[in-house]
Amino acid sequence: MAPQHRRVRARGMAVGAVAAVASAALAAGPAAGVVPADEAGPAVPAPSAPAATPTVPAGPTASAGPAVPAVDTPSAGAPAGTAPAVPVPGRGVPAFGAFLASDARGVARMEQLSRWLGGAELRVGHTYLPGNRWSDIEGDIRFLEAWAHWRNARDDRMLVLNVPLQERNEAGVSDDEVRRLLRRGAAGEFDHHFRALAERLVELKVPDTVLVLGWEMNGVTYTHRCGPDPESWKKYWNRIVATMRAVPGQKFRFDFTPSRGRDAVPWTECYPGDDTVDVVGMDSYDQPAGRSFDEQVKEPYGLQAHVDFARAHGKPVSYPEWGLFRNGDNPEYMRRMLAWMEEHRPLYNTLTDYCPHGVWQCDDNPDSSRVYRSALFGRTHDADPEATPEATPDATPAPATPTAPLPPQDCSPLDLGRWVEHWLGGKLCLRFGWWPRTR
Repeated sequence: MAPQHRRVRARGMAVGAVAAVASAALAAGPAAGVVPADEAGPAVPAPSAPAATPTVPAGPTASAGPAVPAVDTPSAGAPAGTAPAVPVPGRGVPAFGAFLASDARGVARMEQLSRWLGGAELRVGHTYLPGNRWSDIEGDIRFLEAWAHWRNARDDRMLVLNVPLQERNEAGVSDDEVRRLLRRGAAGEFDHHFRALAERLVELKVPDTVLVLGWEMNGVTYTHRCGPDPESWKKYWNRIVATMRAVPGQKFRFDFTPSRGRDAVPWTECYPGDDTVDVVGMDSYDQPAGRSFDEQVKEPYGLQAHVDFARAHGKPVSYPEWGLFRNGDNPEYMRRMLAWMEEHRPLYNTLTDYCPHGVWQCDDNPDSSRVYRSALFGRTHDADPEATPEATPDATPAPATPTAPLPPQDCSPLDLGRWVEHWLGGKLCLRFGWWPRTR
């Protein structure tokens, strides 16, 4: 699924207008309130078509779907300021993050999303190279500098970069032309573009970037799709990996990520081999309409087939794209998907956070938003999940309450200064929607 960019509603206010804002908010009645002065105010912002009928995969060993534990979520009638019970894992938290925008806006929103999640550690930044021209794919994009700066601010962070395999990647190129392009790539004609990208990433001091090459190759959306010629696609992937690994200083990991289900072609037919794949990912949205989570697990080429295939090949799993879709605001899907990842310990996961898929920058999914926020509020990484990918979790521990109270869901405290807060008895909480919003 192609990334989309949406402008987040404005949050900042001029210092000189504080008194006017406070007066307006106080006069607004139900639109504003006072929260305790010691609460941290979070900043709150603002796929592809359903798979074709699948056939049974030949690659992974079939097995029954495991029991998936429930993730605690606050009841619908719980007070807005009540901190939810948060499940605490036995061995650290698998690295997670969200796709918030490809460019520097996405970098800025990482800290804002963390605050909304009570200071949770977002270890994974996820962005995409455009696929319009070869210069895009070579990394001649200024926003890569902002992501590199974010990645290098902490040693335990991870940068995930989706890389198209062809220019004009969403131009509706015919199967015949895709087949010709794949064969040219397999012959080495495009190697120099990927060498340039590798050199660019090393120069930016992000040589350990996780590269999601040619994602959702089992579908029909992208020019880098596999279906017209799987054998040439695999040879092309292998050339790209060999070319990028030959660049001095690189430590890249290469993530093979189909979309869930069979789609246009079984994704197992596109797997290029264990020598050139480091991670077996899957993009998994809540679709098609009416399909339950259990069906998403058990379908051919589905979630269970994915983890079985990765285990058989000795690879960790990942979920570069996941989120809501055809079934609307579906808190049950959100609970089950979070629990699935808690059980299967992916190398990383990144929620796609724009409408209709997301829970923070999208107002359309309030029930799922509460589930996501409850499950991840205040979570930190006590251990490195990479050390034990696909391990079986320990017995479920007792839930714990976050040390920081959970702020109201739709309310942002204003910093008016200590003397004003003392007079008010706490921070002034301004509810979103009391003034006209723009996207």
